Amino acid sequence: MNKFLYTLLIFSFSINAQQFDIHKFKNIKTRAIGPAGMSGRVTSIDVVTNNPEIIYVGTASGGLWKSESGGVDWTPIFDDQLAMSIGAVAIQQSNPDVIWAGTGEGNPRNSLTGGYGLYKSLDAGKTWKLVGLEKTRNIHKIVIDKDNPNVVYVGAIGSPWGDHPERGVYKTIDGGKTWSKSLFVNNKTGCADLVIDPSNPNKLIASMWEHSRKPWTFNSGGEGSGMYITYDGGENWKKITEKEGLPKGDLGRIGLAIAPSNPKIIYALIEAKKNGLYKSEDGGFKWELVNDKSSGRGPEGIGNRPFYYSDLFVDSSNENRIYSVFTYVNVSEDGGKSFHQLMPAYGTTVGVHPDHHAWWIHPTNPKYMIDGNDGGLNITHDRGKTWRFVENLPIGQFYHINVDMEFPYNVYGGLQDNGSWVGPAYVLKDQGIRNSYWQELMFGDGFDVVPDPKDSRFGYAMSQQGNVGRYDLKTGNTKMIRPTHPNPDIKLRFNWNSAIAMNPTDNETIYFGSQFVHKSTDKGFTWNLISPDLTSNNPEKQKQHESGGITMDATGAENHCSILAIEPSTLDQNILWVGTDDGNIQLTLDGGTTWENVSKNIKGMPKEAWVAQIRSSKFKKGEAYVIVNNYRQFDFNPYLYRTKDFGKTWENILNEKDETFGYTLSIIQDIEEPNLLFLGTEYGLYISIDEGEEWTKWTNNYPNVSTMDLAIHPREHDLVIGTFGRAIYVLDDIRPFRALASNGKQILDKTIHVFTPPSAYISEYQQPSGTRFGANAMFNGENRRGGAMISYSINKPETKEKKETTAKKSKKEAIKQEKPAVKFDTIFFEVYNDKNELIRSIKNKTPEENGIHRMYWNFDEKGTRGPSRRKQRKNNSEPSGVTVLPGEYNIKLHLGNETVSETIKVAYDPRIEMPTEVLKSKYDLLKLIENKMGVAGESTQRLLKAKEIVKDYQKRIKNNSKKEKYKDLLENHTQILTKIDGLLDEMLGKEDDRQGITATEFPSTISYLYSARRYVNSLLQIPGKTETTLVNNADVKVSSVISKINNFFQTDWENYKTKVENLNLSPFEELKDLKYK
Repeated sequence: MNKFLYTLLIFSFSINAQQFDIHKFKNIKTRAIGPAGMSGRVTSIDVVTNNPEIIYVGTASGGLWKSESGGVDWTPIFDDQLAMSIGAVAIQQSNPDVIWAGTGEGNPRNSLTGGYGLYKSLDAGKTWKLVGLEKTRNIHKIVIDKDNPNVVYVGAIGSPWGDHPERGVYKTIDGGKTWSKSLFVNNKTGCADLVIDPSNPNKLIASMWEHSRKPWTFNSGGEGSGMYITYDGGENWKKITEKEGLPKGDLGRIGLAIAPSNPKIIYALIEAKKNGLYKSEDGGFKWELVNDKSSGRGPEGIGNRPFYYSDLFVDSSNENRIYSVFTYVNVSEDGGKSFHQLMPAYGTTVGVHPDHHAWWIHPTNPKYMIDGNDGGLNITHDRGKTWRFVENLPIGQFYHINVDMEFPYNVYGGLQDNGSWVGPAYVLKDQGIRNSYWQELMFGDGFDVVPDPKDSRFGYAMSQQGNVGRYDLKTGNTKMIRPTHPNPDIKLRFNWNSAIAMNPTDNETIYFGSQFVHKSTDKGFTWNLISPDLTSNNPEKQKQHESGGITMDATGAENHCSILAIEPSTLDQNILWVGTDDGNIQLTLDGGTTWENVSKNIKGMPKEAWVAQIRSSKFKKGEAYVIVNNYRQFDFNPYLYRTKDFGKTWENILNEKDETFGYTLSIIQDIEEPNLLFLGTEYGLYISIDEGEEWTKWTNNYPNVSTMDLAIHPREHDLVIGTFGRAIYVLDDIRPFRALASNGKQILDKTIHVFTPPSAYISEYQQPSGTRFGANAMFNGENRRGGAMISYSINKPETKEKKETTAKKSKKEAIKQEKPAVKFDTIFFEVYNDKNELIRSIKNKTPEENGIHRMYWNFDEKGTRGPSRRKQRKNNSEPSGVTVLPGEYNIKLHLGNETVSETIKVAYDPRIEMPTEVLKSKYDLLKLIENKMGVAGESTQRLLKAKEIVKDYQKRIKNNSKKEKYKDLLENHTQILTKIDGLLDEMLGKEDDRQGITATEFPSTISYLYSARRYVNSLLQIPGKTETTLVNNADVKVSSVISKINNFFQTDWENYKTKVENLNLSPFEELKDLKYK
């Protein structure tokens, strides 16, 4: 290649590829809006024994949380680590500042999240260190030797998605510096449970579980499963078999529990040909079946669905009280012979969310227990009679996200095992976004929600296996509209997370996916097929009725050869993209008459991968972005494909990224700037300002969480983020990113730059619903700040030290050559109306950091200062005045010798019909009151200045050696001061120094004006008789005092001034010579 051409190409690439500096965005933060009322899956719990107010809670995909208040208040403490899925947490009780956290949850559901090794903290969770075991993927248990805490055992269950050798029991003897594999069976078998004898730290029992999961099936059990026991700290392990009393044949998952009060009593919940609860009374040498009654879906029995729940816990002081934790929690009081349900979920007003995964019992007070389930955390202090739901853990696992066009706009989404909901992106209320502001639309596993753009009272929501309905938000009615096939012999295959889409040009038309694309032009009342089977239709992957292994588990979670994504083009209603769970990307250009599988054109795309999301471009018909992930086939690399020619050719935008980038989950292209992309991965959110050439990870108030779905609000230009583990986040106003994508990151090199501001709304606010004083346990999602949001960037020049003037130069020459330095310590903000009149000036201290910042204008003009007993300082900031009228305003920012400007549109609260003449009449009267207030304020300032002068002269006279000469004048000073104080009292009310809550018999004069302003300010109508009367009454009262003040200065003050001006009160005295003898 020509050397010049090669250099030119490299130079061109370097210009186009732009990775912006996130540190310059550190003051632009994402808002965590919740909700927390649905919470999410809790996987592990540990508590500081000697201080049980300190609780650590691990979650399936929302990180690790800590409470130091017994569960009242919570803080996330793991957000900076790569993986947010916690499978196990353990406290070193001899030094509770030492915390161990194993990543990757240990219950291999289809929605399972993986991890990235084991972490250790030496400062109670403030900082963390990765100490190895990265390839174990999923860690379910951590056991610490109480006598030697440098000895730690880790039960690695491993990933269910593939065979790998990093499974089994690991051991460290040096606090995590090095690790050895203590127990390993085979590449399919991991450690499902691990318990230690509280009286003998060298004795451990491990359950090993052979299991595997594929997108289309799950298998529990095999020859690798079994129970193992060691008496020498893991040096040697003995397998317990049918010889010791365990069931014959292949086993599945085994849950273990040792009775703390009598370690010879051990329980095992064993998945076998006949599932059963087994018990040993001699420390594990011999075992006996005590109960084989399965719970099924009923309230009794030993449990159900062992692949998802297989945990036992024994009361810390009663060896016969056992808790089986599964869909429900059952308790036995007789050593497992019989069970009854501890707390109900349904049919009660005090239900606890089902699907339990974590349980903790206080070692000396077994009445104190903590439960973790798919819906969050619950705490009891009376052994389960009553429970407190922790409603401020925002760990919801959202699959999809959507928005409407209400004001404020709402966010919609469906959560894993927690239904589909709608709630506000922000509220025009005090405090934050509370759980009570959210409304459930449908229950079950929640997925996509599509509000009707014509009337957001209605919309579409779904639960698992394609159970879609059209809901009525007002009444709660939901009409089921899942498509059917005209041929009863054809079984429709709906994915657990089925595809739905609305035609962007015809909102009456919706699409739904099975193996076919179904189209409805009447809101789901009737359906037509517009495609053949678009999947591979592989019969070997359609045997979900056989899924489960030893214990059947055919719930539909493994439904396969189905459609995952439907994406209509916004540019052509005949263009429709479809993605399937077995690797097909189908495209029609004629509304469904013909289809082409364009995935065959993608070089290097993993075979039969999961096509999770497709986004068609809003700028070019032939362009689309496709999210492909393949972790379900043990491939954790990220894939993001793009075509610009209707799928004929493709490129993998993330070709150079490894698995630490995070496999891809979601993508969205900006609605105005094609270069701006937002990408969600398993390990967080990325932003590109150059169409995917470079990516910057977004971490400002945003954890490394599974970022499952993304939406951009078309009116307010917010990025709305649905996470799988931390509920919903909002990045307010993405215009600064859009500007960088459009004009380049060199914008940030300017001394000052102001970005196009969003439209701002003069809104009415109210107090929160339910309770005003929520204290610490009530969740408050981060609300948007009120006022007009102004985003700007600064790049202050580096300050150079002044060169010292050489001794050879004269002082005069130095002064002549020195130029006044430009100062960058203050930012001046100005607002101009449509007449180009300056109506507001605000000065703020320049932020210390260069980069993007935000300020907020409260729609106020420059005001006047009201009356006061304090003298106004010269450097006081400009007073705030009346609220501006709706319209367009020019804003200017000044920094140093640079000025930038933009236009901002101000509108009135869209919820209120407000004629312009009403606002104008209200504005005019408020301006009139404001001017009157200013006159009153100036009158008191004159009195205070006069009082200062009198006191100064009074002091001079008192300090004069001839003060007797001015005795009468001093008396006059006292009289003048008394008159000034009297006039201030007449305006402001007499000061009352009495103890307690005091009141005057009559209101102060100025209060009449305040009252008139308060009435007018609250008006939503043209001012009427009441307001006119109040203003007139204020005029009578205030004008009377103003007249007295004027009269004082015309008479008393003039007389006083004449007297003191003739005084010779020089402090200098004639001094005689001192004579020294």
